[in-house]
Amino acid sequence: MTVSAPKADLHRYLRSARAAVLWKLDGLSEYDIRRPLTPTGTNLLGLVKHLATVEFGYFGETFARPYREPLAEHDFEADPTADMWATPDQSREDIVAFYRRAWAHADATIEVLDLTAEGSVTWWSDEHRTVTLHQILVHVTAETHRHAGHADIIRELIDGSVGLLDGNDNMPATDPDWWQHHRAGLERTAKLAAERR
Repeated sequence: MTVSAPKADLHRYLRSARAAVLWKLDGLSEYDIRRPLTPTGTNLLGLVKHLATVEFGYFGETFARPYREPLAEHDFEADPTADMWATPDQSREDIVAFYRRAWAHADATIEVLDLTAEGSVTWWSDEHRTVTLHQILVHVTAETHRHAGHADIIRELIDGSVGLLDGNDNMPATDPDWWQHHRAGLERTAKLAAERR
């Protein structure tokens, strides 16, 4: 049995989540990647933009590793959701490239620092502000996987496509009739449970 290195494990899980998020854009129209499909406006391209901003902040500013990235500069007082949607003049290519630049910057930070390296998250409360690379890797990986789940649901609402990764959907069936039957069964179960309460 091979023993893996903790930093390499964390980094692998972060990379996997990044790939899952970007895969959800594949094959969709400009409208579909931008349209809000929840009451709070969650949309695929906005998730990508947000995650790029997150990586630049946590792996840049936190560890005093400055970057020049105009797409990461948001006026959150004017719009607290500024990093969660793309403007009409920000193309899919712009946002995806922005995310890939964030990856490169974050990966360089991860490579050069030990897991015990300390940083400061200035937007966190004083008692939680001092962090280690280990904490930030866990935090950003968890956040990226959380948003990958959001992206999976949004994509399913758009065109029915689901799955973990390109080439590995990790789903028990691919037959639409099977899923329709399964969903109908769940609906019956929900109604039966509600009637019993």
